[in-house]
Amino acid sequence: MTPDLLALSWSAAQLGEAIEALARKSGLAPQRQQIPEAPAAISRDEPALEEWIHAAAHWFGLEAEPVTVSYDTLEQTLRDGGPALMLLPGNGEAQFLALLRSNKAVSVLAPDLAIATIGPEEIRAALVEPVEAPLIPEILPVIEAAGIPKPRQQRARTAIMRERLRNQSVAACWLLRMAPGASFWRQLCQARIPLRMLGLVAAYALEYVLWILSWWLIGLAALEGRFDRGWLLAWALLLLTIVPFRLLGSWLQGVVSIGAATLLKRRLLYGALRLAPEEIRHQGAGQFLGQVLESEAVESMALSGGFLALIAAIELGAALFVLGWGTGGTVLRLLLLGWILLVTFAAYRYYLRRQVWTADRLQMTHDLIERMVGHRTRMAQESEEHWHDGEDEALERYLEVSKDVDRWALRLMALMSRGWLMLGLIGLTPLFVSSRNSPVKLAIALGGILLGYRAFRRLSTGLWNLVDAAISWKQVAPLFHAAARRQAEGLPLFRPTQAEQEHGHKLVEAHELIFRYQDRGEPVLRKCSLSIGVGDRILLQGASGGGKSTLASLLVGMRTPQSGLLLLEGLDWQTLGMDGWRRRIVSAPQFHENHVLTETFAFNLLMGRRWPPCEGDMKDAKEICCELGLGELIERMPAGLLQMVGETGWQLSHGERSRLYIARGLLQRARIIILDESFAALDPETLRRCLDCVLKRAPTLLLIAHP
Repeated sequence: MTPDLLALSWSAAQLGEAIEALARKSGLAPQRQQIPEAPAAISRDEPALEEWIHAAAHWFGLEAEPVTVSYDTLEQTLRDGGPALMLLPGNGEAQFLALLRSNKAVSVLAPDLAIATIGPEEIRAALVEPVEAPLIPEILPVIEAAGIPKPRQQRARTAIMRERLRNQSVAACWLLRMAPGASFWRQLCQARIPLRMLGLVAAYALEYVLWILSWWLIGLAALEGRFDRGWLLAWALLLLTIVPFRLLGSWLQGVVSIGAATLLKRRLLYGALRLAPEEIRHQGAGQFLGQVLESEAVESMALSGGFLALIAAIELGAALFVLGWGTGGTVLRLLLLGWILLVTFAAYRYYLRRQVWTADRLQMTHDLIERMVGHRTRMAQESEEHWHDGEDEALERYLEVSKDVDRWALRLMALMSRGWLMLGLIGLTPLFVSSRNSPVKLAIALGGILLGYRAFRRLSTGLWNLVDAAISWKQVAPLFHAAARRQAEGLPLFRPTQAEQEHGHKLVEAHELIFRYQDRGEPVLRKCSLSIGVGDRILLQGASGGGKSTLASLLVGMRTPQSGLLLLEGLDWQTLGMDGWRRRIVSAPQFHENHVLTETFAFNLLMGRRWPPCEGDMKDAKEICCELGLGELIERMPAGLLQMVGETGWQLSHGERSRLYIARGLLQRARIIILDESFAALDPETLRRCLDCVLKRAPTLLLIAHP
């Protein structure tokens, strides 16, 4: 590493300052926080380093996305990846580069907060030197033997290196960006959506100015009898000038649509992951499907309807301007404003009826999905004559509501635009009959009426889309607002000390915990206290409904107690943060609360650890599966650990699913493992085998079972 590059790098102890300074220079508006220094030894522990950077970014209200930079994508990442932190190779203390976004040369933020511009070749040479050095003795003799002239040898060497090392990882990098839960307006501004929206409005406005000017010019020439080559050429030039503005408007519309839709989807997904377990538990599969469908409607309808309404507003403004220059301008303007109010009223009435129709449609969707999910149970336990109870009544009501909403949609879409055309012509007729008005002004007034007709056609379609988007928004708004919920973000802490890992050291301390469900008067847990030390093996037994699983959910952080004190490693969940808490204590919940996702067997094993996995992750997964008796299953599956499982994949038995859940918990490498009735579906021999594996691999164990 060159001295110049070393002078621009940040040490591990300065990581917190680097993240904050990089975020401020990039306009990410980080929160003002004081965080502890990262220990120097953290660079030698890759998982700990990644965890520390992730926690530090969250502490500032940001996100740090880990990215593995390959040999082939290094230059592009250096130029376009900022703001980002990049780990420089070296055997001593870890050094990091703070990269800013740049177009050509690489912009680096130095520890003195100065911005230095350096060529990507210098950084590239420092990063690829460890992977290129072993290949140089092999490549140089090949180049010499091939007889390549010396001026071209460097080029040949570069081509061979790129081919050999194309997918080789050369650097660890963390991209900084605004968290999806941050202010949505700030996210839009960061993506330059408002600026591009202003450009879009300006492009359409200029397009219509030129369009009106071109038709004014050709109309004036026609009415005054001056149709010569000069006038036609001027008219053609004005029309040609419209083309670049039309292209610019279309391009900006696409950019704004894609950018806003991307931010909205990120926020909705982030909000879904922030929902409390109780909120999710009270909704069925049909309601979740409804939210997914409505989120698509919000994205498509809001964007398309918004653009149509925007263009219509520009056209209505142009129509008002044109009508002001024509005959009877005041009367026609008043008629136009009154018709705008009538269209708005019709859109509101359509909105009310569409709201009722949507509620009925979603209710039918919920009922249908729930019946499909429980189809086999209904076939086995419900009388056949009751399978379709209530369906005819629901369909009849839905038909009546659909007819009503279609009537108002017809009025909004078809009658509003044509109605204005008829009203405008009626208002223009007395002025046309009168001989006191010039043909030029009559033509201008007629042009304003036709322009208003075109605007109302767009406005009706835009309002129709916006009404659908507003109704769909009510379904997805809880996800949007859930993303902004403040959750405790733990301090970036390092791994526990040696003393904290000694046998008997207190890991969990609970004092007089009280918890009650919202729909119950009596608490499920009342003044519950316990203590769990490092290396403990605890068996928790009790009758059904006694609160065992509720206590497990409190310990793992899925629920919070209404009263009492709960500490993990001497810290509460506000200090550790929910992510930090759940990394230290994990559970395999009861069977009905655990799921096999439609993905590979390896993904279902490692989803709580890391994905995509490294070679060591796959090795650990296979070892634990063999110890749990899943080795034969892996051998039977054609693709082994990469076999697709789930509803549409390889079907797993009840016992195989139970062992998959146990393996998933063990592979997270947490300090405490909680198994909630995980052995209930196993035969005695398999149970003994699984218990030996769990006792061997779990640092601390809490096992819940029935007596």
